[in-house]
Amino acid sequence: MPRFRDGMWLPAENMWVEHAEQVYYTNEKPDGKGLNLLCPTKTIESRGHTLNRSTITMDVYAEADGIISVEATHWAGAQIKGPHFELFPQGRPEVTAAISTSDKGTTLTSGSLAVTVDPSNFDIRFHSADGSKRLTSLQARSVGLAYSPAPSNPMQTGDMRDFKHYMFTQTSLAVGETVHGLGERFGAYNKVGQSISLWLSSKGYGIFIDTPARVDLEIGSERCTRVQTAIEGQRLKWYIIYGPTPKEVLQRYSTLTGRPGKVPNWSYGLWLTTSFTTNYDQDTVKSFLEGMKERGSPVDVFHYDCFWMKAFTWTDFVFDSERFPDPKGQIAQLKESGLCKKVCVWINPYIAQYGAAFSEAAEKGYLVKRKNGDVWQWDLWQAGMGLVDFTNPDAVTWYVEKLNGLFDQGVDCIKTDFGERIPTLDVEWHDKTVDPHKMHNYYAFIYNKIVYEALQARYGKNQAVLYARTACAGAQRFPLQWGGDCESTPEAMAESVRGGLGLGLSGFSFWSCDIGGFEGKPPAWIYKRWVAMGLLCSHSRLHGSSSYRVPWVMDDDDQSEEGCSRTLAKWTALKGRLMPYLFAEAQASIAQGLPLSLRAMCIEFPDDPTSWYLDRQFMVGPSILAAPIFEESGEVEFYLPKGKWTSYFTGETRDGPGWFTETHGFGTLPLYVRENTVLVLGSEKSIGAVYDYTEDVEVRLYGAQEGARASLVDNDGNEVGILEVGADGEVKDTSALKGEFTVKKV
Repeated sequence: MPRFRDGMWLPAENMWVEHAEQVYYTNEKPDGKGLNLLCPTKTIESRGHTLNRSTITMDVYAEADGIISVEATHWAGAQIKGPHFELFPQGRPEVTAAISTSDKGTTLTSGSLAVTVDPSNFDIRFHSADGSKRLTSLQARSVGLAYSPAPSNPMQTGDMRDFKHYMFTQTSLAVGETVHGLGERFGAYNKVGQSISLWLSSKGYGIFIDTPARVDLEIGSERCTRVQTAIEGQRLKWYIIYGPTPKEVLQRYSTLTGRPGKVPNWSYGLWLTTSFTTNYDQDTVKSFLEGMKERGSPVDVFHYDCFWMKAFTWTDFVFDSERFPDPKGQIAQLKESGLCKKVCVWINPYIAQYGAAFSEAAEKGYLVKRKNGDVWQWDLWQAGMGLVDFTNPDAVTWYVEKLNGLFDQGVDCIKTDFGERIPTLDVEWHDKTVDPHKMHNYYAFIYNKIVYEALQARYGKNQAVLYARTACAGAQRFPLQWGGDCESTPEAMAESVRGGLGLGLSGFSFWSCDIGGFEGKPPAWIYKRWVAMGLLCSHSRLHGSSSYRVPWVMDDDDQSEEGCSRTLAKWTALKGRLMPYLFAEAQASIAQGLPLSLRAMCIEFPDDPTSWYLDRQFMVGPSILAAPIFEESGEVEFYLPKGKWTSYFTGETRDGPGWFTETHGFGTLPLYVRENTVLVLGSEKSIGAVYDYTEDVEVRLYGAQEGARASLVDNDGNEVGILEVGADGEVKDTSALKGEFTVKKV
């Protein structure tokens, strides 16, 4: 999308730009919950100025407590084509809205958030309802429309075939304000100066842009003091979401776009894959799982990547009979022998021409078409592949039937790869009301929703889990997402951390990465450092491209504590022990729309300015801080916010705030527990992610004061008890615990 201006004052070359200059009319909506503003693009000083003039209509509406929508429209007669985001999927909450007028302008209040419109000089200010906190504003020359190419006179736009039309707003950026979130992006953590699409501010608010179409953002880049949001079309709508804390912003965002879905406890265990282009068959799979079990890293979920199907046939949902002659029997045997608990397979929404499914899908109209009626095909990825048209209900039914065939063979979960290469030109969808440009992004939502709901229908509401590559707003309802195709380098590992932090700040509770990196074979030291980081993610998967990720391929050292096999076993065991804490905190994260792990430091410590810049460390839930190591030497620098912190491994305490440097082997890293924490750990004898989280547990009290508490949950995530510290510093009631449990102060 082009930039609209050349510096501060001039329009960009061949660009016509107009700005709203004044609020001419301010009208109250009939329901008393919104304002309608008529904004001419020139100050009206006489009746003659009302002629031959563009206007921008702005609708400001109280959507929910702490949420106000803003819609800027040029021509209201333009078609509003779908698809549209599914907003308030849990139901629209009641909102207390009020409109008042004073010498400062007209104020619309939506619970804790308010907006004041000063018509005298085009000033639209967003602030807390009590007036104590200024958030952002739309000021002079901050709401506008643009044409490209620039018409020689306004009458030329009567024929719009030769013009592109854009709408934009520019919200103000305060001194020192930082911007975060923006989905899974691997660049700089603070997004000021970047061009991206969704944000959360250090000033206590977030912005959600309500369109699946392409959005262009200039965050302090076109103008240093503004965030410019632009789309092609006649309407631009976004929601401002008040906190004031990041936790409150994310909770309200999840009310707007959907709470994260719940995933089963077995999914938190170790995942192992075949890798991508490696050579494998039924015997390879069995040998890998046996080797992992022998080396103390039992696998909870085994994943078959693309070549479970024959080459040139993806995705036809048929196992390669030469390599996997009895998939149902083998899957059952793997589970019965205890080599894995669950099985996952790879799919994508593309149907290769050579595969058995193509002719059926093409004949029945289940594939996206070109405008001349041909099936839309190309040779990128799979030769002659078509794209499943999920706007066709019959195609959805057919696709789900194919998935059910996999479930019948024992497949428990699905890796929904791809979904991002969705054509926008020369495309005709079954649903003629959709805009192909919007479908490009929204397709990921439909694709993952269909597969996730198919899993729910087969296995139960809380037993569905995906490994999804693509996402858009609302896709947090269909977990989980992973950051795929990273390189096997320390730089890529750091990029992965930034990606996970960004996705967590965008309303997603669960995230994973390719441990060891995807491209290339990692040196043993990178593999081990990545294992430590990856086993502290909510979900942990060993996956590569052209090389396997079993530890004995990385080095031949199965015995020493610093070898790959023992390192993986240690971190797998640690995650297993953390499951009572992780699974309980997962339920709280879902309810609040928060990330479970790779939780950005600013979520827990928003009043600490340093926390908004920390992109190489994260919180695991609210109570454990982790700082991955990116150096072979084991040296790491990390920051501890205010308070007393205790090393999980050594029991050493440190006082924050402050920066610290440590050197670690491969079996540890800076893993610090926050003071006033009740940490419930599984027994050292527990294996994997699934066991009774109330039996034979170890309860550690880290400087726990009266009122500190921990939730106890069962294997379905239901709360079965609470451990709370009393006035004497001891846990008041341990009746929910079973077996030989211990409680100790640390």
